[in-house]
Parts: sequence; structure tokens; C-alpha cells
Amino acid sequence: MRGSLHSIRSEVDVESGIGRIMVLYSPGRTSSYPTDPVDSGIRIHFLGGGDEVGNVGCVLEDKTGTRILIDYGLAPTRPPRYPSECPPIDHAIITHSHIDHIGMAPWLVGHHGTRLHGTTLTAAVSEMMWRDTYKVSNIEGYPLPWDMRDLDAALGAWETHDMGEWFEIGAWRLRFHRAGHIPGAAMIEIETPELRLLWGGDMDTRQNPNVAGAKPVKCDVLCIESTYGGREHPNRLEEEARLVARVKEVVSRGGLALIPAFASGRCQDILRILHTAVPHMEVHFDGMGTRVTKHWMNNPEHIHHPEGLEKVWRWARKVRSKSDRKKALDADVIVTTSGMLDGGPAIWYLNRLRHDSANAILLTGYQAEGSGGRSLLDNRRLPIFGNITPVDLEVSQFQLSNHAGHSELLSFVRACEPRHVVFFHGDTEAREAISAEFKQSPTPSLPLNGTSLNLK
Repeated sequence: MRGSLHSIRSEVDVESGIGRIMVLYSPGRTSSYPTDPVDSGIRIHFLGGGDEVGNVGCVLEDKTGTRILIDYGLAPTRPPRYPSECPPIDHAIITHSHIDHIGMAPWLVGHHGTRLHGTTLTAAVSEMMWRDTYKVSNIEGYPLPWDMRDLDAALGAWETHDMGEWFEIGAWRLRFHRAGHIPGAAMIEIETPELRLLWGGDMDTRQNPNVAGAKPVKCDVLCIESTYGGREHPNRLEEEARLVARVKEVVSRGGLALIPAFASGRCQDILRILHTAVPHMEVHFDGMGTRVTKHWMNNPEHIHHPEGLEKVWRWARKVRSKSDRKKALDADVIVTTSGMLDGGPAIWYLNRLRHDSANAILLTGYQAEGSGGRSLLDNRRLPIFGNITPVDLEVSQFQLSNHAGHSELLSFVRACEPRHVVFFHGDTEAREAISAEFKQSPTPSLPLNGTSLNLK
């Protein structure tokens, strides 16, 4: 029911024997956000994403009473994890269109009438991400805290802003900077009467095939992700070359390379890489990524070399029907969702390709605990249409992340010259590894979900 509190126990996890509880909240009665006023500086309160990857939601407030929320996502686990309930809030900044940052935005609008601020591309892609989340919740049988009425309201709640364009919320001035994560993703520079804060969000300082890297911004307080704290990425060009070599090897022996990839960012990167390196190959493109790409091309200001993306779009064979899907089985490469093999066309293809050992699966990114991709890596099996199915195919994994690695994070922090740096969006090991690099200046903070930092 809309607006009521439920506790739901999922099926017990067979391997761990642990049942998981999913709690949905009752607006105005279950928020734990502090009610005391801010004396000075800025209060930073993580509802989610403070000491975990994804599931992001953070409230910022100062003594003027200006209060904003940055992101409000969910963790796409089974069942999903949600951030804590947000207090009444008039304005939310959405950094980008991945579900762990936007998944709960319809709830905000439906229950608080919140205005959503983001780039044009983020606003455009959000609708299909929300609709897909709603569809999956119905298929898998877990309730969402929001319904279709909230989704429809959210579609009309956007205020979009160009990169570098100043806008005002209360006593603050804000503007967006490119985050380098995916096209349309933004860092947020915030001027308050007392300090300047930069919210990095999901970011990458390296050039990737579709978006330029993030540039440092001088600030007093820097809030930055720490997903890859303590870990270095392999050289990007070398990793792309390794992917191409693997594709060539599979095709040369008469096999098909299945490349599951995320709909917004990874699919398009893979297509660009293949178009440059193996333009003679027959590459089919299926899933939500095809619709995301159309939005990208309608917002070329967010794309690195948009003409190149248009060439890739014309080259790749789009799958638009069941008959197209069957024809794709005779291709050299299929690029499709979902990136973690948790559903989508990738499962349909895998079920038909798994009987021929000449075929191979090429994973191009992080595979979360509990995902089909992680099960495939660890156990050589995964759920296929409800049945745990062995898969006797070669599986390769490539590191093509669009998150900054340890060295990139260090360089970015130092170039911003903050007094305080807040490391969020990372596990305990990652956050401790990156914060250990800063013994004196800037002062590091490792926030916990449900607690507040007061920085000056």
C-alpha cells in the first residue's frame, strides 16, 4: 500500500540460511533525519551510500535553512536495498541516471512534491530506468515504495540545467560540471554563504570512448566516491585491446562472443571499441541500451565526438523483434543487457549459446554479490528462467570501469585543495585505503549511514 509501513521477509537464502528484511517507510513518521538547526558550516547526512556502494541519498543543510537532497537511489539486489526515509525536501539534485542514484526519486516527488534537478540527458533517460524498475518489481514479486502515480509525477518534476550554468536554491548557488562517468553525469559545485562544496558523485578523470574525464574544482569541502579506493585500474587502452583480441579469438574458431553490458554507458563504450577495431565483424545490439543510445544522440552536447556515436549506431545491427533476435544467433558478437546477467535479453541468448563450446561470455564490468554474473564467475552456473543452470562456456572478465581508480582519486582530491574530504560510496576497505593517504590535510571523513557530519 502506498504510504504505509511494511516489513517483508524474503525467501531464505539457501546458501547462507539468512532471511532478509525489506522495510518500506511511512512518510513523516519513519525519517531519522535530525530536527535540530545547523549552527554553522554545513550538515552532511547520508540516508544511504555513505558506507556502501550505491543506494545513494544524502541531505545537505546549513544555518540559512537551505536544504537539498543529492540522489535517491536503491541497490538492485534481490530484494532491493533502500536508503533511509528522506525528510520533507523541496529540491533534489540527481547526478546521473543509474538506478542506484535515481531509483527512489519517484517516491520523493509523490510524497514530498520534490523538484528534481539534473541535466537534460539524465532527465531523458530516467523514465525508462524507472519503468524498467517497476516492471522488474512486478516480475520478481517485491513491492516498491512508489507506484505508477509517483512515476508519472516524477516525469513532470524535472528542472534541467546546462553544464556550467549557475542556478539558485534558497541561499545557495549551484552549477554542474562533467563527472566523466557517463554522458550527462554531473558533479555539483555549491556556494553557500560560508563555504564552497564540490559533490563528485560517480566520476572518472580518464577519457572514455563516450565522455571526457572530470576536471578538478577548487573547494573547501569535497565529497567524493571511493568505489575503487585501494585498487588501481589496468591501463584503459591495454584492457580494450585485450577485449578485442578475445573477440577475435572466439570468432576465429567459429564461436559467438556474448557481451553483457550496462544499458547506459558500458554498451555504448563496447560498441565504439568494436567499431574502431573490428568494423568488418557483424555486431548485433539488443536491450534497453538501444533506447538509451537514442537519447544520447538527441543530447549531443553531453557526448564526446557525437558524430562517431552516430556512425556506430548506423553500423551496429539493432535487434527490434523476435525474428531479429534469432538472426543475431548467427552474428559474430552480441552486445546486450543486463550487464550482471540478472535478466534481459542476455539470458535468452545465453540459454541458446551455452550448448556450443566455441561460444564465449565476455563480462566487462563489476559483478555484484548475488548477481547472475557473479554466480557464473564463482560457480559456473546461474539462474536461467528460474532454474539454476550449469554453463560450460569460457568466461572472461575485463575491467572497463568508468569509476576513478585509487591514483585518479588521489590526484583529483589534491588538485581540488579542500580543507575536508568526505569519502562515500565505498566499502570499509576501500574507504580506509584512500583516507589513509591523507594524514593531515585535507581532513578525511568516513561517514556512516544514518549519521551526520558538520563541517566548516
